[in-house]
Amino acid sequence: MTEKTLPDCPLCNSGDCISFHADRRRTYFRCVDCRFVFVPREYHLSSAAEKTEYDLHENSPADQGYRRFLSRLFEPLSARLEPRSCGLDFGSGPGPTLSVMFEEAGHSMAIYDPFYASDERPLGVEYDFVTCTEVVEHFRNPREDLDRLWSCVRPGGLLGVMTKLVIDAPAFSNWHYKNDQTHVGFFSTETFQWLAAKWSAELELIGRDVMIFSKPRE
Repeated sequence: MTEKTLPDCPLCNSGDCISFHADRRRTYFRCVDCRFVFVPREYHLSSAAEKTEYDLHENSPADQGYRRFLSRLFEPLSARLEPRSCGLDFGSGPGPTLSVMFEEAGHSMAIYDPFYASDERPLGVEYDFVTCTEVVEHFRNPREDLDRLWSCVRPGGLLGVMTKLVIDAPAFSNWHYKNDQTHVGFFSTETFQWLAAKWSAELELIGRDVMIFSKPRE
């Protein structure tokens, strides 16, 4: 791929992208404008191959280790919710667990997953909060998918995202997270700041991998 044929950024549509990293399986580019790192579409798995990878996951509400992992988002988001709030877990996976944790805390939950809970009716509703844990890195159309998520958050509501963050090129070259072939887009702090500005949202960065967006009230 030559400089003249570098792909446009799938998040902000900018044509100002640069080569960022290459390994024996894939090539990665970074957007100069929004700092999003991505692999071109020719490296995306087929939907069938992608689902095969997800079918290997054995997460469930009975797995206390998985619950502790999800608590990195669950705890700070819970602390910001009113009692008996209504939420959506987007990308709930083959063993929905975060939704169960919020239900146990007294909230009502809907779930959506393109492979395991594909009824799209929950996406036509606004919620007090929306969660998206270890999902955004799988988005093939991140601009469209993130805007769809944001549209599900009512004014004054919250969007909680959990994903590992890009630091710099040297760290990326040794980063295990990029080696999962279902991971096709990688965010940095600057990318989420760009997204917050696009949405006119308030952004809180919590720990190393949790972001909470607050939607302005009308």
